[in-house]
Parts: sequence; structure tokens; C-alpha cells
Amino acid sequence: MSATPQKKRASRRVLAAATGLAAVGALVAAMPANAHGGGTGHGPGKGHGHGHQSRTVDVQLLSFNDLHGNLEPPSGSSGAVSETQADGTVKSVPAGGVEYLASSLRTARKGNPYSITAAGGDMIGASPLLSGLFHDEPTIEALNGLDLDVTAVGNHEFDEGVDELTRMQKGGCHPVEGCYEEGKEFGGADFPYLAANVTSEKTGKPVLKPYTVWKKNGVKIGFIGVTLEGTPGIVTANGVKGLKFHDEIETVNKYAKELDRQGVKSIVALIHEGGAPASTSYNYDCDSPAAGAGISGPILDIAKGITPKVDALVTGHTHQAYVCTVPDPAGKPRMVTSAASFGKLYTDTTLTYDRRTDDIVRTSVQSANHVVSRDQAKATDMTALIARWNALAAPISSRPQGFISADINGRGSTALEKPLGDLIADAQLEGLAPADKGGAQFALMNPGGIRADLVYAATGSEGAGVVTYGEAFAVQPFTNMMNVIDLTGAQVITALQQQVSGSNEASPKILQISEGLTYTLDLTKTGAARVVVDTIKLNGAAIDPAATYRVAMNEFLAGGGDGFAALGQGTNKLVGPSDLDLFNAYLTAHSTAAAPLAPPAADRITVVQ
Repeated sequence: MSATPQKKRASRRVLAAATGLAAVGALVAAMPANAHGGGTGHGPGKGHGHGHQSRTVDVQLLSFNDLHGNLEPPSGSSGAVSETQADGTVKSVPAGGVEYLASSLRTARKGNPYSITAAGGDMIGASPLLSGLFHDEPTIEALNGLDLDVTAVGNHEFDEGVDELTRMQKGGCHPVEGCYEEGKEFGGADFPYLAANVTSEKTGKPVLKPYTVWKKNGVKIGFIGVTLEGTPGIVTANGVKGLKFHDEIETVNKYAKELDRQGVKSIVALIHEGGAPASTSYNYDCDSPAAGAGISGPILDIAKGITPKVDALVTGHTHQAYVCTVPDPAGKPRMVTSAASFGKLYTDTTLTYDRRTDDIVRTSVQSANHVVSRDQAKATDMTALIARWNALAAPISSRPQGFISADINGRGSTALEKPLGDLIADAQLEGLAPADKGGAQFALMNPGGIRADLVYAATGSEGAGVVTYGEAFAVQPFTNMMNVIDLTGAQVITALQQQVSGSNEASPKILQISEGLTYTLDLTKTGAARVVVDTIKLNGAAIDPAATYRVAMNEFLAGGGDGFAALGQGTNKLVGPSDLDLFNAYLTAHSTAAAPLAPPAADRITVVQ
């Protein structure tokens, strides 16, 4: 058995991890640190050591979120960030990949003896094949190598259930597939996963530690980690079975009070919930024209409700980039940050720690997002890690599945109807239309389940236009089982209305639809009225509210996920193959090197704006 995470961690940093009752353990941080935020007059040698000790010390907080197992540089639009230039134009900058993320963090830490690296959740789950094929063990190994100190859980940490998440923390080989490398047992995470607002229905206690305390030379900073309360609505039922998810504000406030009673006055909340900035550029000024004026979404209300005892919020989930100042309930400025996704950015925040009060000087907090540039040298240990796991994955990942004539955009498309969404829905309909396969008449696909683009350019030695199993897996990494269910026409209409009403009104979730289903979406209207009911047709015939239709969708949607309660009312369910199997079968059946698939026109939904 390999060394425990605690033993491995103790060799390089000191973290005191606490349960809800008492602080346990301690570790000593001896990590390099950075020139971006370290210096304001205190100097790296002051604040500890011999002689005079300054009253304040700058603590560097490096953070990122929503890595989703993207160890290799993401391809296509998923692997770029938007950067606004001095003349106002916007430039697309290639970014991401753990070889570069490791280099960026290590460079950033130089000159900063007080440096902490934290993450905002979704480190794993919905991962490309290189990590997903091995149940994300490669990503945990990479995060250990990055010297991650702490992360919150995200919703995707629960994709495979709490037992698998616990294995990610504690180690041990997969209960079904065993160990992936001869003589090597998975050691688990060197860093604590925090899940303050996720409790067991049986015991009422958090399933993982709710908080942890970082300590060095008398400096103490507490971290509380929560995921969004709405996690059960966006994860399969099996993934959250036996768990209860609590309010983010109430939970953070509860544990902030507990930390305060223990003498920990400097606190950072890691929250897997986020917002939407007014610009997609990572360097957009979120505080223009006023503090926090450039951001909207759930994180605003959360930030405004969290106790002033918390000094900064590291957030995630929305895959957006922002550094905003949102006033706390006492009206004092407080930094709220997010570093996009897939390791394309990291946030560098300077927390000025007052040794007399043990608190952060809020007015001195500075923060900025930085691009994980691919122009820098790669971290050789990460290159070796990727090569090792790629060798294990190669027999499966490099297998050709089909051919495309150009990029078919999914995750990277900003359109409501995505070309790749149409392709996936068509694949699901074709696979499940035969009477003995379910008799589906049309298919619906949730947009959030499309995790990447199909990119024409070769990502390896396969050649341009070739879609490999690994690339197809990156698009649909959940391996959701497909369902075919009976829905009335009235339920179908309600489901389409739920795309733009109820919990989805503020941020619509437009279902991707198979060929033959058409309708008009009028965005000049509000709520359910945005769906023009009398335009909903199947193969040219109006949907009959009283008729029954056989509808294909993944098990997540069939369970009412993403706010589609109407889809959860289906009956006469037939369980089919996985979404990935149907997708690969469609690619193989409909493309050759001589006749590759072209991007669908994406013209099934008529959008009025």
C-alpha cells in the first residue's frame, strides 16, 4: 500500500484539517510563491525569521476551478480564452493543459513564502478519456503534483456517487476494475476535499471534511468548501443517493462562526456556484462602473448573504472568468473570483494578513486572473504523467470512429441550437427508433451534457478529420444510459416551455433536438410564452397534446434533471445502450474518409430575437 495522503502531505506543507467538531492534524507549507502579489513593502524575509517581525504579511492565494480532468490542452474553442486588447478588439488566446498550469503556478509562487493553492470544485467528472477512462485517478495524481492545498467539491465530484468520491480522497483501487498499473495502488488526494453542505441522510454529518485550516509561522487561514445546493437537479439520481445538500449561505456562515470561535479570523469560502460577467473576456473589469456591477447570477445573492467573517470567495461552476468586488452584508468590499475552466486561467489574490488581529486587511486585497499560456515551458513531471497514462489508454483512445469535414461545435458554440447537439440527438434517434430498440419518434439532448467540440484538426497521429474514440468520449464522457419513454404531447410542450421558465428562466437550457422536430422560440417574450406552442411540429404535423409519443433521452433528463420535471413524468421506460455507444455507431455508419460528415445546419429551432 502506498503512503497515506496525510503522510505524503506532511512532507511538504502544514494544513490543519478540521471536522465540524475540532481541528485535527497539522502540516507545514514549504511551497514556492509568486511575484504577482507578494511584495507590498513587507519583503519575503519579513513576517518570520530573526529580529523584527512586521505586523502584516502578504499571503498569496492561487486558485482555479472546473478543471474537469483536462490534463492535455483542450482542443478547439474549449482551449482558448478571450482577451480584450488596448484598442478594444478581442483576441483568442490558446490556453490550458496541466503541463502549463503546473509551470504557471510554480512560477507564480516564486518569491512568496506564504502561498496557498485552492480550487473551486469540479476538478474531476465530465473528463476527457485520458482521465475518465481511469475514473479520474490521473487527475488526482496531477493535482497532487501541482501541490494543490485544498478544494471544494463540485457537482461533478458526485457523478459516480459518494463512495467513489471518498475513494478519490482516501485512495485504493477501483472496486470493479481494480488497479490500473501493475504493483501500484491509487494513493488518493494529498489535499482535503471539502463538502460542508453535503451530509449523509443517515447520520446528518458531512460526508467529507467541512473545512480546513492552513497554518504557517503563526498565520492561520481557514477554508470552507461547499457545492451548489441544487446539485441533485444536475447529477444523476444514483450519484446523490443517500445525500442531502444544504443552503450555501447558511452552511458557510455556520462554519465561519465555528472557525471564529477557534481563533481563526481569516477565512476563504470555496463555493462551487458562480455568475455570469457582462463580458467573456478574462480581463474584463467586473467592477465597472461600480463594484460588482459587471456580474449577475446566483453567486451575487450568495456573496451578499455570507457573513463578513469570510474574507474572500473562490467560486466556479459557470466556467466564466471574473474578479469582482461584491460588498458583504456589512457593506465592506470582498473579492469574488472565478478562473474560467479546464485550467486555462489561474487567479492570483494577495491577502494581507494582520498578525495583531489574525484577520485579513480587506482594503488591501488585490486579485487578477492570468492566462495559462502555452508559450511557456512545460512541466516535465506532468508531461511524463500524461505520457504514462496515454500509453495505458492508447489502444482504446486512438481507435477511429468516423470522419468529419470541418469543426462541429458543441461546448464551444454560443448558439442556442448547436450543430453538435443536432448530431447527438440524431444519433440517439437513429439508434432507438427501431421497434425492438424502443420505437423512439424523436430525441432530446441536454446542452450541458455536450462537453467538447468535434475538431477537424488532428490532435494526435490520427490525421485531420478523423474522429477517434478519445475525441468522441470527450464530447460525451458521462456514459449515460439511454431511455425511451412515453410522454403525452402536453408533457412534451411543457418540457419545451421549461427550457425558458421556472428554474431555467434566468438562464435558459435549450434542449438539442433530432431531425423532424421543429418549433419557434420567441425571445422577445418572457417565461413559458417564449415557446410558440402552435409552431411545435413533428415531421410537419402539429404536436397533439392528447397523443402519446415515444421520446429518447439520456437517463439524466428522464429523471427530470436540469429543471425538466415534465420529462421525469414519462412512463413505459425502456433502457437502451449508452449515449456514447450510439454516438460512435452513428459516426461509423454515416461517414467515411471519402465522404465525411458535414456540420449540421442547426436550423430546427427558429429563434426570434
